[in-house]
Amino acid sequence: MRLRLLAAVQALLADPSIAGQSDVARLAAVVLYTKSRAPKGSKDDNLTSIWVAELGRWMGVGESTVNRRVLVPLRKSDALHTKVVRDGKGHPTGLECLVMPLWNAHHGGGAGHPLALTAAELATLLRLCEALFGHGWAPKDKAPTPPGLLAARKGRGAATDRLGLLLMVLNTGSSGWLQLRGGSVKKREGRGAATMARLLGCSSAGGKKVLARLTEAGVAARGRKGTGTGMDGRGRVMVLPVARAYGRDLTALEAVRGSEAVFSARPAGAGGDLNPAVEAGALGASGKSEAERASEAEIPARPAGAELHTVHASVVTSVVPPQLDCGFSGEGRGGEGRRPERACVREDQAVDGETAAAGTGSPVAEGGPLRGEKPKESPVDERVEKRTAEAGAGGRPKVVGGGKAQQQRRVALPVDLGLRVALGPVSWLWERLSGWQQDQVAAAARAELSQLAGLGVAAERAPRLLADRLTGRLEETGGEALIRKPFGWLIGRGLVRRPSCSDRRCDDGTRLDTGGECGNCGNVVHIRRARRARTVAEINRELPHLGDGERRRILEERLREHTAAEAEDLVRRQEQARTEKARSCAARAAAAQRAEHDRQAAAAADAVRHALQCEDCGQEQAAGLCEACGYRRRTDALVAETALVAATWAADLDDQDAVAAVAADVRASLAESMAQARGAFMDLMEPDELDADPVSAASALAFCALQAVEQALPEFRVSALGRLRRAEEAEAEARRAYRTEQGRRWFRHNPNGADAIAAATKAAETARERTAQYLLAVRLEQLREQAAARIEPTRSAPWADRLPELAARPLEGGTTGTVTA
Repeated sequence: MRLRLLAAVQALLADPSIAGQSDVARLAAVVLYTKSRAPKGSKDDNLTSIWVAELGRWMGVGESTVNRRVLVPLRKSDALHTKVVRDGKGHPTGLECLVMPLWNAHHGGGAGHPLALTAAELATLLRLCEALFGHGWAPKDKAPTPPGLLAARKGRGAATDRLGLLLMVLNTGSSGWLQLRGGSVKKREGRGAATMARLLGCSSAGGKKVLARLTEAGVAARGRKGTGTGMDGRGRVMVLPVARAYGRDLTALEAVRGSEAVFSARPAGAGGDLNPAVEAGALGASGKSEAERASEAEIPARPAGAELHTVHASVVTSVVPPQLDCGFSGEGRGGEGRRPERACVREDQAVDGETAAAGTGSPVAEGGPLRGEKPKESPVDERVEKRTAEAGAGGRPKVVGGGKAQQQRRVALPVDLGLRVALGPVSWLWERLSGWQQDQVAAAARAELSQLAGLGVAAERAPRLLADRLTGRLEETGGEALIRKPFGWLIGRGLVRRPSCSDRRCDDGTRLDTGGECGNCGNVVHIRRARRARTVAEINRELPHLGDGERRRILEERLREHTAAEAEDLVRRQEQARTEKARSCAARAAAAQRAEHDRQAAAAADAVRHALQCEDCGQEQAAGLCEACGYRRRTDALVAETALVAATWAADLDDQDAVAAVAADVRASLAESMAQARGAFMDLMEPDELDADPVSAASALAFCALQAVEQALPEFRVSALGRLRRAEEAEAEARRAYRTEQGRRWFRHNPNGADAIAAATKAAETARERTAQYLLAVRLEQLREQAAARIEPTRSAPWADRLPELAARPLEGGTTGTVTA
């Protein structure tokens, strides 16, 4: 349940419409989502009824803050839709809110979406929020709801603290210790502040402030894990509400919190020189499983205020004679009270059992060997004892007997949220796997999630579908306790898909993409049942006097025959499908070959076309028309078009001489413009450059002439439209449009008013412009037809005139004579 609620809250906060908002807006989205109605098929599904003041009490802020920093930004980002509820008199009585990520999850993601919680799950999340920061209320005829832990926290930062506490609780297991982030962190802030910063999406300094406020409020506590060497271990954060809910012993935590003094901490395993060691239920062992302790790496570190040597209490029993109380650490003196010698004295002497070096050592050594003496136990035994001591202190072995590194297993589920949700039902089996087996199971689960995505399943629904599959497999097996080989069961049975028909989207009779029953499986079952009933009817009709045993035997034989026939038909259809596939591949290959042949033919034709000479100037390799001649042709066409445009208003269209005169004037004007453009280009170029590449120079000059004509044509067109706008047809059309607009029904009460006159004038101008364009188009078409009629087509001579010429030609080969029919 905790992982399910954590996935829902993280999915809500990660939605693009909510991510990046302020903490008060994000907490408001969580509260509204928690108080939303579970879907029941009615129009009120996913709605939340609340007051602005009540929403502010949930977050510890006022109504103005809710309106300014919650409702406005959430509406702007389309994360929240609201509607004011009013009574019969129109007075507001509440606010209906719809959290759009929740609505999108139910209408687009399906039942497997992390936000698609059931009614029981939503109620659990709401109860958790009430216990953490609910403001408390006492309804009539019902049990009162006490205020939450942070109900008194109001004002600036209250929403941030409440959201941080909710995320801490959802990320904390039954042990009460917050799961801290790994990797390198800033030493000044610490790992707890870095974890809080990751949960809230802020900086490490901000996470440190939030954690300090929660610690001051009494809902969190910081400490360090004890180590066997007496040095401070890895810092940890305990979420006190979770620890108290599970009945964890907090006395060890208070001892650790109070032990951070100026002097160094006492080693956990030291005996007799300080206070007695903490019993079971200390900070590192209170309510925490072996798997959870093994998952946290120990990082020994010297306490911040520790001195370089151990500080002994004044009441301990001395381990050296009284006369040596002024000695220094590390000295080895005998019982005679002689002066200290060099540390390496007599180390080069032989040890034969008779010399002083062969003795048991000084009283300080207490029977142990001095430096240079051989130990009585082998290094292998020492490593075994060291591993045993570390395991008893809460650690886990790092090396094997030969010094080879051993792969450590991960007790917790993978960090990936999708894998955590998918493997959540088999978390106990996951703890029983080795490190290599966990990697293989994670890879298999990841591959199955990719396969589900390829079958049309939404990416956010795939982990939930895989979790449901593992839950169903566990129910079939009878529970996790009955699984003797977790790795084999997960790889061979739990994670694999079991289709009941030929459909790839089928899994145990359920469609993976829709979540409903597989229709193909229903068809298969129906066909099998119909076949069995038909076979039974045939047997009863053909052999009515058979006994039950014989009847059953014959029925099974005929059903086996039907199954064998179906298998043969399946093989035949598969072979036919392979043949069709080969034919399709051959057809595609032939089509690709034809396309390649066409491409080569087009390339050859294009090469031949490029090799042609220019039709106008004869330039080689000009593709039939060189660049300069192309520009000249376009220029001549534009000059003719410009002459026709000028003639539409400057000449009588029925008078060909007048049209020709106007065209001549336009050509002369354009020829002057083109000469000026060529002259300007020649002034910019050097003579040597023009002589070096005459082809490029000719193209440039032709392009300059073309540009001059292209710039003149719009001017002639505007001038023609201006003259045609004053034509009789345009004026008549403008007067009609003016009267029509002035006679509209909304101007009948005042046809001469300012609004009527303005509208009528605008309509008249529009009609005049439209008429001018129409006249220009019609007159241009008339002039083009006249120009085309003047060009007489070449007519072939009649056969009566051509036959004498053909008869006078001599026959090929000099054949003569009379031809008789």
